[in-house]
Amino acid sequence: MNELTREWVDKAEADFYSADLLLHAGEYPVSEPACFHCQQCAEKYLKAYLQEHQIYFERKHDLVPLLAMCVSLEEDFLSLKEGLQELDRYAVVVRYPGVIIKAETAESALKTAAAIRKFIRRKLKLK
Repeated sequence: MNELTREWVDKAEADFYSADLLLHAGEYPVSEPACFHCQQCAEKYLKAYLQEHQIYFERKHDLVPLLAMCVSLEEDFLSLKEGLQELDRYAVVVRYPGVIIKAETAESALKTAAAIRKFIRRKLKLK
């Protein structure tokens, strides 16, 4: 694994653990930031995979175009589409007033991020 791929993985892991802490470490779940970190985890894992395959990607946050690039390398990435579409909603909107996310929704986002994380870690030959 190249060094930049490792950095993307490390950042993705930090987002995954941040989301988990926000939902489970305190007295009450902190749902909106947790959902944002779930989206960030998925985004950074997709970018890690692309980086490892030396595929250029723009510095944008939309998950579906990143998925399309991954699918061009391996079609089984299509299995992530529904989950990535779910997480894509949390890239921007949750960071602003007016959006309230229930704990159950945030738990679903964390499960989705965990599945995407597991899939891409396997592709990158990580435990």
